[in-house]
Amino acid sequence: MKHFGALSALFLLAACSGGGSGGSGGGDQAEDPVVVDYPLAFVRRSLSLEDDGGLAPDDVYSPAAFNPGAQLVLKDRATPSAPERVLTEGLFEGDDFVGGYDVKDLNTSADGTRLVFAMRAPEIEDADDDEQPTWNIWLYDLEENDLRRVIQSDLIAGEGQDISPAFLPDGRIVFTSTRQRRSRALLLDDDKPQFSSLTEERRDEAFVLHVMEPDGTDIRQISYNQSHDLHPTVLNDGRILFNRWDNMGGVDNLSLYTLRPDGTDLSFHYGYHSQQTGTGQTDAAFVKPREMPDGRLLVTLRAPEGLNYGGDLVAIDSAEYTEAYSQPEGEGELQGQASIAVEQVITDGSLSPHGLFASAWPFHDGTSRLLVSWSECRVLEEVDEETLPRPCTDEWLDTEEPVPADPIYGLWIYDYREGTQRPIVVAEEGEMISEGVTLEPRIEPEFLPDPVPGVDLDRELVQAGAGILDIRSVYDFDGVDILAGEDGAGIAELADPATTGAEVRPARYLRIVKGVGIPDDDVLDFDRSAFGRNGAQGMREILGYTPIQPDGSVRVVLPADTPLAISVVDADGRRIAGRHRSWLQLRAGEVRQCNGCHTADSEVAHGRADKQPEPAWSGAATSGIPFPNTEPALVAEMGETMAQLLARIAGEAELEGDIAYADLWTDPAVRAKDPSSVIPYGELATPQPMSLVCQDNWDSNCRIVIHYPEHLQPLWERTREITDGAGTVLEDRTCTACHSARDADGVVRVPAAQLNLVADPSPANADWMTSYVELLFNNPAQQLVDGALQNILVQDTDDNGNPLFETDEDGELILDADGNPIPVMVTVDIEGTMGDSANGSRFFEMFEPGAGHADYLEPAELRLISEWLDIGAQYYNDPFAAPVN
Repeated sequence: MKHFGALSALFLLAACSGGGSGGSGGGDQAEDPVVVDYPLAFVRRSLSLEDDGGLAPDDVYSPAAFNPGAQLVLKDRATPSAPERVLTEGLFEGDDFVGGYDVKDLNTSADGTRLVFAMRAPEIEDADDDEQPTWNIWLYDLEENDLRRVIQSDLIAGEGQDISPAFLPDGRIVFTSTRQRRSRALLLDDDKPQFSSLTEERRDEAFVLHVMEPDGTDIRQISYNQSHDLHPTVLNDGRILFNRWDNMGGVDNLSLYTLRPDGTDLSFHYGYHSQQTGTGQTDAAFVKPREMPDGRLLVTLRAPEGLNYGGDLVAIDSAEYTEAYSQPEGEGELQGQASIAVEQVITDGSLSPHGLFASAWPFHDGTSRLLVSWSECRVLEEVDEETLPRPCTDEWLDTEEPVPADPIYGLWIYDYREGTQRPIVVAEEGEMISEGVTLEPRIEPEFLPDPVPGVDLDRELVQAGAGILDIRSVYDFDGVDILAGEDGAGIAELADPATTGAEVRPARYLRIVKGVGIPDDDVLDFDRSAFGRNGAQGMREILGYTPIQPDGSVRVVLPADTPLAISVVDADGRRIAGRHRSWLQLRAGEVRQCNGCHTADSEVAHGRADKQPEPAWSGAATSGIPFPNTEPALVAEMGETMAQLLARIAGEAELEGDIAYADLWTDPAVRAKDPSSVIPYGELATPQPMSLVCQDNWDSNCRIVIHYPEHLQPLWERTREITDGAGTVLEDRTCTACHSARDADGVVRVPAAQLNLVADPSPANADWMTSYVELLFNNPAQQLVDGALQNILVQDTDDNGNPLFETDEDGELILDADGNPIPVMVTVDIEGTMGDSANGSRFFEMFEPGAGHADYLEPAELRLISEWLDIGAQYYNDPFAAPVN
C-alpha cells in the first residue's frame, strides 16, 4: 500500500486500527455475507500532524483547511480484493508545485455514473497566499473514464474556495463557496469595493451556497448567511438540506436548514436548540447530513472541534421532530435522533470502546448497510522501550489515564441492524480513509423547477431585485395570542378602532436591519475597536421602517439577496422584544409568509411550515365587509390580515426612512381618527446618518448608517442655550456644559451625575471617546481632592460583609509602618447609563415628561440614540468609515 508524508491539518483522535488488528471496537462482530457489485470511491490520506509529531486539530468551522497528502481512489467492487485505481494520480506534477494535494466531499449522481468532489492543488512554491490554488469542484464520469475540473476557466475557478458539491436532479451542481458572487456584486451599489465577507467570528471568509451548470457556467448564489452554510445535500423532495452556522450576536449554533434550489423558502429544519446531544450532553455537531432510504437523516455526530476526527452514527427523524429532546433545554426523552451504532460510541473526546466513525454513506439496496470510515479504539503501550498501539480492552480502559494511540480509520461495510461489519480497505499506520461513497443507482430526487417571472413570480419585484415579507401578526408568539387573557384585549380587540386607539398599541413599526459584510485585512486593515463594546453584534445598517397595522400584521417590500433582521419597535422607535437571532433572506420575487414571532428560547418550529402551530390570528372573519369599525371602503376578504388588505387595495408597502404614522383605519363615523405623527431625521441639527439624496427621497438603496463619533458625539456637544428676547442666556442645556470634568472657566470639577460626555480619548480605552465609555460601561465614581479628580476608594468586603485586608502568600496579614493591617481598597463603580436596548436603558428615563431632562433632547435625537443602542451600540457601522491601522 502506498504511503504519503505527514500532512498538515485534518481531523481525528480516538485510538486504534481502522481495520488492522481486530479488537473490542467491533472486529469480533459477524462478517457481512453480502457481496456488493457496485464500484466505490474513497479518499486515502496521511494523518495530519503538527511539527512536534502530534495530531493536528480539526475544526468543522474551518472548511477551507488544506491538508495535503490525499488521493482519490476507485475500486470496481466493494470487496477487499477488488483492485484500486488512483483517479487523481499525476494531476499536479509541475515544477512549481510543492507537497501534496487534498481531496474531500465525495458525492455521486443518482444514476451512479458520475462522481463529484472538491480538490485543491498543491502549494505553489514562493507564491503569496492570494496566489495559491483554491479549492475547486471536480467531476469524474465513470462510463467515459473522464476526470475534469467543472469550472474550466482558471480565472473564474480562482474566484473563491468551492467545496461540498452535490448533484441536483436537473444535472446542476449545488456547492458551498466563499466566492459570494451576488453579495460581492451588491457591494458596488453601496459604493464599496467587491470582497468576500468574513464570518461573524471574523476568522475566515464565509462559505454560502451556490449552484452552477455541470459545465461550470451560470454560477448563482442562493444563500446569504453572515457565517458558514455547509454540506449541502439534496433530499428526495428536491429541497436542499445543509448545515447553517447561526452566529448572530455570538449565538454559535450549527443546525440543519433547508431551501429550494433557487434559494427561496429558507427554513429551519432540525436541531437549533439541540447543540448538546453528545455524550454527557456535550457539544456536538450534525456533520455531513444525508438522507437514508427510509427518510431519516444520517449524520456523523461529533465534537465541533478538537483532535477527535470521528463521532457517532446518528439517524435523525426530522419528519416527526425538529429538536432532539421532548422538553426544552435538553430535558425529557431523547426522541428526535438516535445512535444507530451497534454499541455505544463516546463523543466527548475520551476513549470510545466501540471506536469512532469519520463518515458514513448509506447503501440504497434495501439493506441497512452503510459504507463507513471507522477506527477502532486503541491505546499506547510501552514495550521494551518501544511505544506500540494496542486495542482498547476492558483492562486497558480500567487503567489510570490511558494514552490514546493515533486513529487508523479504514473503510468498512457496517450493517447497523444485523450487527455485522466487514473491512473493505484496511488503513496502515499514519494514514486514514477519511470518506467513501458507492456509485450505485438510487431514486432520483424530485425536480423543483426555478419559478418563472411573470408566471410564478411578480415580474416587477424580480426586476426591482426585491421580495415581500408578510407577517400575520407580531402579537402571535408560537401560535398564541400574547394579548389574550383576563387582562389582555387580544388581537381582535386591538384591531378594532372602537375599543383601542393607536396610543395603546404596543407594536407600532417594524424596523429592518441589514448585516454589514466585513472584509479581511488584505482588503481593509481597520482597527477592530470600530465594533465597539460588543464585537459579536458586528456592524448593522437600518434599511427603514414600515407601520405595523392594528392587528399586528405587516406586508412590505424588502431588498432581495441580503441578510436581514427585523425588530418590532414602539411609537418612539425603540425595540420592544429581543434582537432577531438568525438571518432572514428573500430572493427576487419571493413572498415570504410567517405567522408571527417567537422568543429566543422557544423550541416551537418557527418558520418550518409543516411543523409550526396554527396562526393565532385568523384575519377577517368573512368577505365583503370591512374589519369592525374601520373605513367602509376597506372591504376585506375572508382570512385577510389588515396589511394584506392594504396591499391589495393600495399596492405593496415599501420601507420609509422616517418613523411616520397615519390612521388609515378608523371609521370617522365611529370616532375621530388618531392624530398623525412623524419623527423625521430632517429635524436633526447635527449630521444625519444617511446620504444627502436619501434625506429627500428614500428608496431601496438608502441606509441609516450610524457612527458614534460622527452622529452621537455631536448631540452631546450641540449648543442648547435657552435665551430671552434680548439674547441673554437664561439656561445652558448643552450636555457637555454640565457633563464634563471642567467648567466654562476650565476649573476641574466632578461631572454632573458622574457622567462625562466629552470627546477626549477615554483613560480606560484610548480608542474610544470618554463619553462612549462612560455611557456604556461601569465607571469608577470620582471626587475632587486638592483640585484634582480621584477615584473614590472604599474597603472591600467578603461575601459575608467582613472587611478585607492585604495578606501575603501564606495568608498572613501585611502590616503598615504603624503595625496596622492594610485594608484592601476598591473603587466604587457606577453602572453604565445605557443598557443593551433603548427600552431597557436608564438613559431615556431622564427625558420622559416631568423628568429632570424633559425636552432637553428633541424627538429625532432620541430616535437616533434609540436606533444606535438597539442595533448594538457600535462605534462604527461601516468598516470603510473606521480608522485604518
